[in-house]
Formats: sequence, C-alpha cells, structure tokens
Amino acid sequence: MSGLTPEEILQGLYDETLVGNGPRVLELTHEGLALQMEPQSLLFDALIPSLEEVGARFERGDFFVPEMLIAGRAMAGAMEVLRPLLAETGVETIGRFVMGTVQGDVHDIGKNLVNIMLEGAGFEVIDLGVQVSPEKFIEAIQAHEPDIVGFSAFLTTTMPMFKANMNALQKAGLRDSVIVMVGGAPVTQEYADAVGADGYAADASATVKRAKALLDEKRSKVLA
Repeated sequence: MSGLTPEEILQGLYDETLVGNGPRVLELTHEGLALQMEPQSLLFDALIPSLEEVGARFERGDFFVPEMLIAGRAMAGAMEVLRPLLAETGVETIGRFVMGTVQGDVHDIGKNLVNIMLEGAGFEVIDLGVQVSPEKFIEAIQAHEPDIVGFSAFLTTTMPMFKANMNALQKAGLRDSVIVMVGGAPVTQEYADAVGADGYAADASATVKRAKALLDEKRSKVLA
C-alpha cells in the first residue's frame, strides 16, 4: 500500500484520468476501495469531474480526440471495477440508453467514448455494437424499454440508415416511446432534423448534456 489519504486518491484519480494513465487509475481505484472508500465517491468526486474537464478542454480546443480517447479508456478500466459495486449499492441510474452503430458501418471509437461518458454520468448503457440492423434496434428497444436510443454513423454512405431506423420504429409503433439521438462525424443538426431525430450532439460530452436535457424535457411533459 502506498499510504495515500482518501483526498490524495481522489486527486490522483482526477489527475491520472485527465492524462489517460489507465494502469495508475486502476491502481488508485483498488487502493481507494481497500481504504473502504465508497465506489460512488470515486466515481462522482474524481472520475466524472475529470472526464467533464476532458470534455471542456476538448470544447476549448486544448484537447483533441486522442486525448479524449485515452482519458475515456482510463476511466473505462476503473468502471469495470466499480460497475458491479455500484450495482450492489443500488446507485440510481438516471436513464437507460440503447446505443449502436448503424448497419453497414463498423466504426465504434466515437460510440465507445460516448458510452463511457454516459455511464459515468449515471446512464445504464446497452451497447449493440456495430453493423446494427433496424430489426436489431427494434428488438433491443422492445427488450430493454430504454428512455433513449442512439444511432451512430461515421460514413456519409451509412447515414441514410437513420431514416430506415426511424421508419422501422414508426412501423413497430415505438416512435413515441423512445427519444432518438443521432451522431457521428458527418452528421449535422440539419440532418438530424431532416430524419426526424429528437436530438443530435457533435461529441461525447455534448451527447451527455443533450441526453440529460431531452430526458428532463420528456419527463416534465409526462408529469404535466
């Protein structure tokens, strides 16, 4: 044991996640747990604030995609350890998110980063992977009843799958039961509007903000 205090562990987790030092983040996570620190504390007092800072630096242009990715990976390692513990302590999830890269597309780096940030923000994420057909999305929505479904596309040639997925939702009578978010490098707000999606975000940190806002909006309507 390195004899760090809980405060030093939180600070270390924050700093090492920021620079994407995965092995050190894992070590500190285990050290924190050995000190009987709450998994929630590690997550909400260090890991999430660090990823939020990563997102802020990305938005300012101080960080680029590689920095976001290595920070995301460092956090993902800690999440592997913390996830079962958080489930035991019954941390409230803020919503359920089904995510997948559309049919014909095998890009998943951006999607995986979004997943990590959503999980960090308290969403339960069901990741369907890449090359996800409209049928697969429909099955997952019926099985998991998510609040939000996310379609990701990296190629202009696969973006038309958004429309195919929307049509499938409509046909299955599920369109009104789920918030639809779209994203990916070539996607724009205009395109999202054109296919009838509820939300679009340009990057991972924006996705989390947008997802929360859409969810709040939907829930307040239900209560109204």
